[in-house]
Amino acid sequence: MQAVIAQLENLLKQYTSRLQIVSEDDFARKISPEKWSKKEIPGLLVDSAQNNIQRFVRASYENRPHIICNQEAWVLAQGYQNYPSAELIMLRQLLNKHNCAVLGNIAVETYTHLCDTGKEGARLYTVAFLANDYKVHIVHHLKQIFNN
Repeated sequence: MQAVIAQLENLLKQYTSRLQIVSEDDFARKISPEKWSKKEIPGLLVDSAQNNIQRFVRASYENRPHIICNQEAWVLAQGYQNYPSAELIMLRQLLNKHNCAVLGNIAVETYTHLCDTGKEGARLYTVAFLANDYKVHIVHHLKQIFNN
């Protein structure tokens, strides 16, 4: 798990400054109403961080916590398109730092505990799988922003 935490911390260092230099126009531009803007993607990552904090913490004391994230509903409800960019980037950074702290603080045996992420039926994953998948999820969405 320490490798995943280190990779998450590295992603934070690597991409926070890159996000901060994206122009406001580029950040807020929507190519279509159905697609997220570059600004809404860090918002999605804020939502993902919040859901994963819940999963990691609750898995330490609950049997198979059921925590789902309807990405479309979360992004829409929180209005990230109209959120101040600097605050959104800072929120993303702080929540992801906190996720690393949580992963480093929970008991090692918690990494094998299961969480249910299913919307329509059980989808059980270990905390260790979810932590690694979270890292992959972040990379996927950051690549969308920077087209690389």
